Amino acid sequence: MSSAFAAPADAELVALVKRHAEAQATFDQAALKAITADNYAEVSPLGEVDSREKMLSFYAPELKRPAPQLQVDEPQVRVLGDSAVIYARLNFIMGSGDAARTFAMRAGYVAQFKDGKWLLVSAQYTGIRPPKN
Repeated sequence: MSSAFAAPADAELVALVKRHAEAQATFDQAALKAITADNYAEVSPLGEVDSREKMLSFYAPELKRPAPQLQVDEPQVRVLGDSAVIYARLNFIMGSGDAARTFAMRAGYVAQFKDGKWLLVSAQYTGIRPPKN
């Protein structure tokens, strides 16, 4: 891929990460399957390495529970030929009003451009400590 392709790819890759995060939040197993490669693996916030099959089973429709509000921001994209690294901040709000609880994670993704589309091949999540008061 030429560097001229990188700018449109940046927007496409950020959209891919947002679709992935939203599919997780809504337990959209079909979307997760469509946007992850067969060899996808992820490192959970607890440090566990999960295969694509394990990740997909976690998002089975019968396991769906209320999802927090989600915002994906601070994206950084690095396109390296037919691969890309994407970092983003995932902000979550659970509950509402005085009972609302917020937390954030930094997520790192690797995507591969294959057969005319980008697919995620890995993700890693790291919790962000809340600021000290």
